[in-house]
Amino acid sequence: MATFPIQAWAENHYRDQTPDSARGQPVSPMMTNLALLQAAEKGWVDEIEKLLAEGANVAARNRFSSTPLLLAAGNGHRKAVKALLAAGSDINHRNLGGSTALILAAEGGHARVAKMLIEAGAFVDHASNKGVSALTAAAFNGDDGVVELLLAKGVDPNYVDRTGKSAIVYAAAKGFAETVRLMLEAGVDVNARYGNDLTVLMWAAGHANDVPVGDGVATVTALIVVGAGLDSQDNRGRTALMVAASLGHAKVVEALLKAGARADIADGEGKTARNLADGEDVLAVLAANGQ
Repeated sequence: MATFPIQAWAENHYRDQTPDSARGQPVSPMMTNLALLQAAEKGWVDEIEKLLAEGANVAARNRFSSTPLLLAAGNGHRKAVKALLAAGSDINHRNLGGSTALILAAEGGHARVAKMLIEAGAFVDHASNKGVSALTAAAFNGDDGVVELLLAKGVDPNYVDRTGKSAIVYAAAKGFAETVRLMLEAGVDVNARYGNDLTVLMWAAGHANDVPVGDGVATVTALIVVGAGLDSQDNRGRTALMVAASLGHAKVVEALLKAGARADIADGEGKTARNLADGEDVLAVLAANGQ
């Protein structure tokens, strides 16, 4: 009978840690379970199925209380996840950090695995001990298909994590305009306030130049179209225009001005967007718009 790499490792490890008098005995269930955990983490489906057939415990846990399913899901191994679910793995088990297989899959950007877990009945509203939910993780990664499926399953679109941010905030800060639209269509208040009294528009305006994949200007525009408060002020008295100007986001400054944002508003220190402007391109945009 063929021995798979991880099973061989487990057997060798067992022999190395076992007195001479005990060698030659069958590998302990503990080592078989360890082999299953390792195989799940690597996504070795054939070995997973062999170990399960030989009696490995599908509910085995490592020192972080992660089961084979959590390890497979967190590493994006779709076929391994399918095999473990078929073997009866608890789809909603939480590890010591409070994460489920679905949360780990969403955090890792493993959209196909996340969809499989959702369709298999995973609880969609769970959050980890740090407050990470499948929805906030999917929005952070711009996984629109996962976001749509979670919303269709009834996940709370207004959930706020322990840092005071919601899914739409993460999507806006990453420039994922379509994700933002999905959240708005789900009923999220475009003018809701989050940490430091910031609106979603302020988050989008402040991170527009930081996004490697998304489109900051498109996100700002999507928010403006549905009625985002152009001149709302945060706890320092700053508007989205001031935030964008102070960070050198010239294209966003232009979009906000064209939409009617006021440039004469002063913050708590008496500074306007022009006073806060960072960069000649921002000053040029302000000047071109009579500011």
